[in-house]
Amino acid sequence: MDEVNVHVEVEVNPTESEDKVKRAVENIFGNIPMQIKPLRKGSLLVAEAKGLEALTKLYNLLRRERIRDAARGALFEGLSGKTISFCLNKQVAYAGHISFSKVVAESPLGPIKVKIECENPRELIEWLAPKKV
Repeated sequence: MDEVNVHVEVEVNPTESEDKVKRAVENIFGNIPMQIKPLRKGSLLVAEAKGLEALTKLYNLLRRERIRDAARGALFEGLSGKTISFCLNKQVAYAGHISFSKVVAESPLGPIKVKIECENPRELIEWLAPKKV
């Protein structure tokens, strides 16, 4: 597969522990380089990585959780051009699981926003969440 860029953004609310939010991201994407940017209220955790290695943990979780069909739907729904965008529930990620969510309302503390850019996103989705045979 061609070059893959993974961009993750998640708001850290003033009531949340920065370390717990970092752990939620690590639980899904592994040891991905992160930085914290201050916001007017709280802060923004931004993580970026290149290559399929950044998606290996997500790949394995989708199989362990047995949610490839739901994942496939969410990934295709977020497909636009060469970008796949989706949101994950922050609290569920902290617990080491995956739950896709919408940008607002479903996750009271705000979602983990993920954007994956690559030359052939359909091929990437087939790799991450293939149809059951």
